[in-house]
Amino acid sequence: MAGKFEVFVDTEAQYRFRLTAPDGSELAVSGAFSNKAAAVAGIEAVRECAGMGLISDLCPDGTPVPAPAAAVPAPVPAACEARRTPVDGYRKHATTRRAAAAPHWSGAA
Repeated sequence: MAGKFEVFVDTEAQYRFRLTAPDGSELAVSGAFSNKAAAVAGIEAVRECAGMGLISDLCPDGTPVPAPAAAVPAPVPAACEARRTPVDGYRKHATTRRAAAAPHWSGAA
């Protein structure tokens, strides 16, 4: 199950949206919008722009990075092995898909 966006009215009567994880934990909260249509346009802009967004490290040099928890990759079921596609296959076809797709206008300014 994927996370979801929730549009709500905050204590100052402004519209906001939050992104929640499948377990219900809050991942992000938007800034304030004056109307619901603007909040929905903000969700569309996040969906369009953030999918493969770059990560910028704005921390001061020398800031220690906590060691990740022991990340043990989950075993891949044998049924999934045959469906794996090399990364180059995705890159090669991604430009073709983008070129063939019609422009998508989110309405966000």
